[in-house]
Amino acid sequence: MTQLDDATATPAAPMTDAAWRDSARPLDERVEALVAAMTLDEKLAQLYGVWVGASDDGHADVAPHQHDLNDDVDLDDILPAGLGQVTRPFGTAPVDPAVGALSLVRMQERIVEANRFGIPAVAHDECLAGFAAWGATAYPVPLSWGATFDPPLVERMARRIGEDMRSVGVHQGLAPVLDVVRDARWGRVEETIGEDPYLVASVGTAYVRGLESSGIVSTLKHFVGYSASKAGRNLAPVSVGERELADVLLPPFEMAVREGGARSVMNSYSDLDGVPSAADRWLLTELLRETWGFDGTVVADYFAVAFLKLLHGVADTWADAAGAALEAGIDVELPTVKAFGEPLRAAVASGAIDVALVDTALRRVLRQKGELGLLDADWSPIPPALEGVDLADAAAVRGTIDLDSPANRDVARQLAERAVVLVRNDGTLPLASGDAAPSVVAVIGPNADDPYAMLGCYSFPTHVVTQHPGVEMGIRIPTLLEAIRAEFPGSDIRHALGTTVDGGETDGIADAAALAASADVVVLALGDRAGLFGRGTSGEGCDAESLDLPGAQQQLVDAVLDTGTPTVLALLAGRPYALGRATTEAAGILQAFFAGEEGAPAIAGVLSGRVNPSGRLPVSIPSTPGSQPTTYLAAPLARANDVSNVDPTAAYAFGHGLGYTSFDWESFECDDDAITTDGATSVRVRVRNSGDRPGSEIVQLYLHDPVASVVRPVQRLIGFARVELDAGEAADVWFTVAADLASFTSRSGERVVEPGELVLSVGRSSSDLVHACTVRLDGPVRVVDHTRRLHPIVDVERAPMETPTTG
Repeated sequence: MTQLDDATATPAAPMTDAAWRDSARPLDERVEALVAAMTLDEKLAQLYGVWVGASDDGHADVAPHQHDLNDDVDLDDILPAGLGQVTRPFGTAPVDPAVGALSLVRMQERIVEANRFGIPAVAHDECLAGFAAWGATAYPVPLSWGATFDPPLVERMARRIGEDMRSVGVHQGLAPVLDVVRDARWGRVEETIGEDPYLVASVGTAYVRGLESSGIVSTLKHFVGYSASKAGRNLAPVSVGERELADVLLPPFEMAVREGGARSVMNSYSDLDGVPSAADRWLLTELLRETWGFDGTVVADYFAVAFLKLLHGVADTWADAAGAALEAGIDVELPTVKAFGEPLRAAVASGAIDVALVDTALRRVLRQKGELGLLDADWSPIPPALEGVDLADAAAVRGTIDLDSPANRDVARQLAERAVVLVRNDGTLPLASGDAAPSVVAVIGPNADDPYAMLGCYSFPTHVVTQHPGVEMGIRIPTLLEAIRAEFPGSDIRHALGTTVDGGETDGIADAAALAASADVVVLALGDRAGLFGRGTSGEGCDAESLDLPGAQQQLVDAVLDTGTPTVLALLAGRPYALGRATTEAAGILQAFFAGEEGAPAIAGVLSGRVNPSGRLPVSIPSTPGSQPTTYLAAPLARANDVSNVDPTAAYAFGHGLGYTSFDWESFECDDDAITTDGATSVRVRVRNSGDRPGSEIVQLYLHDPVASVVRPVQRLIGFARVELDAGEAADVWFTVAADLASFTSRSGERVVEPGELVLSVGRSSSDLVHACTVRLDGPVRVVDHTRRLHPIVDVERAPMETPTTG
């Protein structure tokens, strides 16, 4: 027989005692034994998933809501060959998590019993803002993670998410999103961490570390360029230059691979200058694997392989699409089988596609299954949360798993509190408490009394429950109105809707204004409604034509401001919006990016002063609604000038945020006037809490390259430190900056460090730089690569307390 004949033969004998089950053997040896023993059908079965949903009776089958791209899948037909992945067993329908876990157990038993190798499937699910399962904790969305400037806290959150997923039998999580915001009109801004590549990289890598430390495979997405789509439209063409790609869009993925230990990557739907990511060998193989050393799996974004034929027009047949994806480096077709099934089998059998491409992907898939313990002889389908539970009766199992524990909610609370950004305050905030509390507080606006206003598109209640009328959310989420009533029990809290998020109604605005006029203070709750594909104002497929507040919300703002009552805007949104008059006339502005189930108490706590706000803007707030795309990472020509009447200057810049205490930035030192292009220097700033209460300052380090061989951003964040100080306390913040951090992509396409002057600045935001020093780089142009330094070394040392003088 030929090798191909071996590959397509169909022996029926089970192989339960084969060498590949022996966990004492080297994993690569076990994988090779499996590859050699598998038929072609068995090989291909490991390279695709099937969308399987849980049911209330504890069983599972092909998910009932199949996409138009899905062919009918009969599990009895396909399972004898095995199965690579189970798609979203928890994220498909609102099922009690214990029953969902039981359904997955039954599904895995069915898969193992059906295939002669007894290999289970990898179960993957979404976990962008928490485990996407009914009853699981809804954490703040990634844009809020960015607002915290707190990677360790994000890592703690991710570990808790991963532990919950692992406890019910899930192996892989489809997060984090490492796209850098390039146009705030894009609907998926809420899923990103911000508009700065270093912030996205450092916070995103912390998430990866947390998820991976729990045993869950973290999946980086979307690789790469998705957020740079033209006009901010979802799944639109991308035409970035190689420098923007290398210096802005790729660094978060590079850091997450190098430092986070991510074991999976998901391709972007977009094309880069005409080459779809799903068929880009340079991207998925030469850069990701051969240069960066990534050795995990590359999984297709849902239907991305089929899109090579249907949307991109680079494949004539399903087999062509399968071959192009495998050649590029995609290992697994998700969410279900299309191109990697019969079309690929026929193409390999005919010799049109080399079976070696299949074997290459197969080795990576099997190796990851081995790392997860799925090839071991003692593997059990029973997940930790169901160990010792009688699984015979689904009704008895129900309610035995808690995915929204008090410990989870505590982390969600901390994140929400640290993510709220106090953007503006004329002294009205915090509101007085006790006997001095406002007598009447008017809480007005479309997001005042809606628990969904706290949730992003990929939070399970928004993503799934909204498609099941009559089903409860599964978790307790107080509304902002409820939280304000709890926070100010002695005040008369009155409510008016005013208008809906995007309906455009104006008939309730007059009544809302009348209520505002009768109150001591107004809290105006505005922003977005998250949804999918046009069902919201923010979220996947919910792009914006401009950055005006949706619907008639700006008219509501203007009417309330006209009353003269001090008005605090509370923005519950997935992107920044231009705020018109409120930018300068509101008494206060609070920005909360879908702050999760603990978001409302966090906002109420900021209003009262119980929480001292410390969030910083991860994206700029625009001055005007039509100036997109803009970013603080602007070259000189992209800034305001005398030859254009459009001023793109932000109303509130990246990194901006206020609090209820004051910080003095005292002494500043720079160690060196000059270093070599392979050297390093240190800068130090002393920050003192000069107010009367504890608080947090975010010390931000920026780099300016006045003269370079290519155009550079005027300012670029290269480091930060979150410093928490008691009243009167001071700390010295040291940044040791390697010349590597000044590297950029040269005209030749190489990453270089050039000699010349650099300006290192520390500041409160990208537009509020307090201290700066100039350092000269001496020596030759130096070429660096992916092994370069990616961070400054940051040290925070408490300064001795000052002793008051007497006399």
